[in-house]
Amino acid sequence: MISSPLFYLFTLALVATIFSLLEQKTKYKIFKYIPAVVMIYACSMFLAGVGFFEQNSEITNIYKTLKKNLLPAMLFLMLLQIDFRHFFKLGRSLLISYVLAVSSLGVGFIAVSIIFDFDSEMASAFGALAGSWTGGTANMVAVGSALEVSDEAFGYALIVDSVNYTIWVMFLLFLVPFSTLFNKFTKSNEIMKSIDEIGCACSLGAKRYWLLVILSIIVALAVNAIASIEFKILSYTTTIVVLATLLGVAGSFTRLKDINGSSEVASSMLYLLIALIGSRAVIDNFGDVGIYVLAGFMILLIHAVIMVIGAKIFKLDLFSIAVSSLSNIGGVASAPILAATYNKALVSVGVLMAIMGYLIGTFAGLLLGKILMEFAK
Repeated sequence: MISSPLFYLFTLALVATIFSLLEQKTKYKIFKYIPAVVMIYACSMFLAGVGFFEQNSEITNIYKTLKKNLLPAMLFLMLLQIDFRHFFKLGRSLLISYVLAVSSLGVGFIAVSIIFDFDSEMASAFGALAGSWTGGTANMVAVGSALEVSDEAFGYALIVDSVNYTIWVMFLLFLVPFSTLFNKFTKSNEIMKSIDEIGCACSLGAKRYWLLVILSIIVALAVNAIASIEFKILSYTTTIVVLATLLGVAGSFTRLKDINGSSEVASSMLYLLIALIGSRAVIDNFGDVGIYVLAGFMILLIHAVIMVIGAKIFKLDLFSIAVSSLSNIGGVASAPILAATYNKALVSVGVLMAIMGYLIGTFAGLLLGKILMEFAK
């Protein structure tokens, strides 16, 4: 049993590193279905479940301190790569599809919470999931922390995110050959031909990790200092999440976004955060997972129906609604892959829409989470 906070952090960092490297350096097919973040969470949760980590005051303190500083640092770095100029170069169909995807997911979450009569724990879990399905895993962590989701509930949300997302990706890839038929049904115009200047704020050149780490530490210290005084946005964690998000967006309008390497540093922080949360989760009963997964599929069904109806009304093509959907539910890891199956020249469209989800996901997840928890009262 580990009782030292130093060895506790070393173990979590080792777990995060091993699975991250395996995903990046190997060609194991399992990572197509179970992402590294899920394996990191599962491994650290297993170690906690078998009593590998002693729950003493030193470990508890280092957990709380690291989490409240890593979270804003990660959000800040993640948002530096947003470029609003490129986003507004998207065509009308893509912009409408993106808004439709976010709003239909919101309707799905609220409708399912009423149908399944969520209790407070289930509502908080799906609030965290809303952060992921309108943004990404980093948003899920941010929203889950801000909503004070229990580690057990977060574990359920992560399972739903993994299982439902995997099947949704396969379904959208399956639909690709039917794009011509779908476009005839919606009477959509081919809008992809004119989009050739879309990119993301992903810079090239030397990676200045040391500068990014220093900047992220300064941001973490600043937002925690502000949250420690009288200024509060709902709660302490919500305050640091919102402030870090706003600072990241502000930084994206400056030369800070040209510092290469922010994505890698932010990903490293995310993996460690996932390991941290997993180390505090001990799920005694997995019998409730089924109802969580079923509710997740109901959300996707409502989302799909609204997207098809919207495509018919606004004459949207299959590429636009599919990539918009996956840029929310899947994020940067999968949206570009789906875009490439239509046309390799459109990969940047998938990247850009997924990156925008980093900004939307935190605020959409917080809003939906608060609504779900209000319904649960």
